[in-house]
Amino acid sequence: MSVRTAGASRADLVADAALALLAERGMRGLTHRAVDRAAGLPQGSTSNVARTRQALLELAVRRLAEREARVLALHEMPDPRAGTDALLDAMALATHRALTRHRELTLARYELALEATRRPELRAHFDAAGARFRDQLTGLVVGLGSTSPDRHALSLIAWADGLMFSCVAGSFSTRVPALEEVRADLRELLHGMLSV
Repeated sequence: MSVRTAGASRADLVADAALALLAERGMRGLTHRAVDRAAGLPQGSTSNVARTRQALLELAVRRLAEREARVLALHEMPDPRAGTDALLDAMALATHRALTRHRELTLARYELALEATRRPELRAHFDAAGARFRDQLTGLVVGLGSTSPDRHALSLIAWADGLMFSCVAGSFSTRVPALEEVRADLRELLHGMLSV
């Protein structure tokens, strides 16, 4: 496995290799030496970027947040004035991308989420990384007329996370729903919340 990307910084190479290893081998397969090999870097390079395991995990969480922001296309999320259909389309597409083209990234996120339950110092980094999407989604549901935006944002995130977990690592891992199925499920959920 090699994750070399032209023009990437050494820290990004290390973080991308760590994420790839987490998806492929799980937390036990994440070592400094394994990251060096996966990144195609000389031995000891990962230690120069992230001396401790905790530093390596934090680096991976930060890189995960950057990459997921692109997958979820946070910069493309609609203005609430665009209406419910625009939000439906954006959220369905983002969720479907995570289930298909970015499945490995989703697996790495679950590995890091579980590790964060055992490492309070990692939990703070993991939660801070997720706050950007949560805050943006909360603002969107406010704009759509939600009377309980925090609860509705939590429900939408829980739905997306549940679907992704089930289809990437759970009992539906051999069946990925089509984009239109994801959109239909999301429409039902939003209809119940917002009476749209």
